[in-house]
Amino acid sequence: MTLLADLADPRVKRSKSAHKLAACVTADPEAIVSMSTAALAGLADVSEPTVNRFCTGLGYKGFPDFKIALAGELARRQPRITQDIDTDDSAGQVVAKVFEHTLASLANAQQHLDLESLHLAVDALANARSIALCGLGASASVALDAQHKWLRFPVPVSAHTDIINQRMLATGMTSEDCLVCISYTGRTTAMVELAQLARLNGTRVLALTAPNSPLADACDLVLGVASGEDTDLYTPMSSRIAQLVIVDVLATCLALRLGDAFGEHLAAVKDNLRSTRNPV
Repeated sequence: MTLLADLADPRVKRSKSAHKLAACVTADPEAIVSMSTAALAGLADVSEPTVNRFCTGLGYKGFPDFKIALAGELARRQPRITQDIDTDDSAGQVVAKVFEHTLASLANAQQHLDLESLHLAVDALANARSIALCGLGASASVALDAQHKWLRFPVPVSAHTDIINQRMLATGMTSEDCLVCISYTGRTTAMVELAQLARLNGTRVLALTAPNSPLADACDLVLGVASGEDTDLYTPMSSRIAQLVIVDVLATCLALRLGDAFGEHLAAVKDNLRSTRNPV
């Protein structure tokens, strides 16, 4: 686990003062790098010795050593600047640019993934009577991929890529169900209305979308994914990869959350699939 991920993890037990310091660091890590011990102590409303104890408790020699480690992590996580593909680019240049853009998108998604929201999302999925995945356009493929992965869980899962079917589905959902709305921009009117419709029935609605978007505002839970792609020029590609990775993260966390019960169910699923394959 990275330094910032560790500091942002609400499950880690810390003293009250340590929690205040961790919150200050995760809120604006770039500013912390240039702060003095006294400045951070004042910001967190703790003493300067408390700042040093906080750093040594994390395994560093003191606040200066902590800042060096923090600066190094920020440098590694900084998304690389990517260039648009030009009409005269060679195949090699296209390969380099597409991979670079995708890696930058994944780094950005990891950096901005809120762990507390992730835990709440996993809880909602684990406690749901049924899970419905909805996406339109490019996001429809993400919904279908999530369905393929989540069918392995012992809960009814369905993906819907038609707005008429989506609205009919949302009308019948209840507070025992969970609706997952997937949209890169978060500005698709039909998807925003779908989330609002489902919430009228008390349904928990999770958005996999751009932070601070209309869809994010319309949902109970939000896992933000933004890569800076201009969808007015082309269909998002690297952002969709980031969404698929978030789906994998949710599936893995959900499997861990369900524990041994999921292991037994997965074994049964694999056993029932064995007859569909030719022997090695």
